[in-house]
Amino acid sequence: MEYMRTSLQWARIGSIALFVFLFSVHVFAYEELSDDALRNIPSAIADFDIKTGSLLSPILIPRVPGTPGSTAAQHHFVDFFARQLPKWKIEWHNSTSKTPATGDTDIPFKNLIFTRDPPWAQAGDIGRLTLAAHYDSLYRPEGFIGATDSAAPCAILMQVARAIDEALTKKWDAMEASGDAGLGLEEEKGVQILLLDGEEAWVEWTATDSLYGSRALAESWDTELHPATSTYRNPVDSINLFLLLDLLGAPDPNIPSYFLPTHWAYQGMAKIEERLRKLSLLHTKPKKPFLPDSEKQAQRFTRAFVLDDHIPFMDRGVNVLHIIATPFPDVWHKMEDDGEHLDIPTVDDWAKIVTAFAAGWMELNQFMSQPPSSKKPEATRDRSEL
Repeated sequence: MEYMRTSLQWARIGSIALFVFLFSVHVFAYEELSDDALRNIPSAIADFDIKTGSLLSPILIPRVPGTPGSTAAQHHFVDFFARQLPKWKIEWHNSTSKTPATGDTDIPFKNLIFTRDPPWAQAGDIGRLTLAAHYDSLYRPEGFIGATDSAAPCAILMQVARAIDEALTKKWDAMEASGDAGLGLEEEKGVQILLLDGEEAWVEWTATDSLYGSRALAESWDTELHPATSTYRNPVDSINLFLLLDLLGAPDPNIPSYFLPTHWAYQGMAKIEERLRKLSLLHTKPKKPFLPDSEKQAQRFTRAFVLDDHIPFMDRGVNVLHIIATPFPDVWHKMEDDGEHLDIPTVDDWAKIVTAFAAGWMELNQFMSQPPSSKKPEATRDRSEL
């Protein structure tokens, strides 16, 4: 990820920013969770342990595209969903590209897409909350792990999926039992998680040496048309919000609100953080909130933002909420960006905040407020099995 200023994109965004900001509040229903629902959001701090944690530890390896480490990470993700969350659809999106570092060799880039939709709905009629992170690590320096960049964000999204899965089932089972399923009483909503490959530049960040997986996926989805009678034209159009996590896991992060059109969503997440802290449900006690820009006024939004995997989707009109720390963590693109430099309480707090946001977006308050099932999911494979 890199900083960028672009007058063309911001001319387009700025001309409609206020309209989109006001319009979004009414288009996308968002349900505020009760205190009981917030209390029922599980902690996964043991699963984020850098040595033994079932979610995070298998990803704390070099994950350069096309290498055995990348394959091991892919197996970890797929095994987790297949074993613990079997109702999620698993898809691969594969592409190849040459890079400035590898010459004429075609490097494989493999995006993983995990989707949970209402079981009765057609794909073209479902608007989705899209949660994304990249899982690849830098080509150089050799042996770079990238714990904040972005092993921890990937583990956070795995926990979010696990934390809302049972509530999604309860909600959709209740709708089918009541006869409300498929009646069009509310917009059909689904959730998908994108674990993207090839975000990092191989030599130096340019428009062609970066974002290999997300560029290929956005282009492919933009041409994958739904039936003419569908609510959404194609899978890109189906993304109601692209929520991208990156550079998370260092202590005391500062996450600005980057885009006026999604400032309302940022405010929703900031309010979640505030409420979780008031209820003493977060581990950390920072001097200022992770998300401090809730009161940011429209005139303070500038044309500066961070280059990352949202760009190919934003270029196609998708609303983006970018959860990335600036200034970047001190370990950014250094060998020190490893498990030992993560602050695990911060990682677990991010998982709770994003879980609450996703649960509110999917209108799961009633079902998150109920005690979770006592049934324990089957454990994922450990690293020796990959």
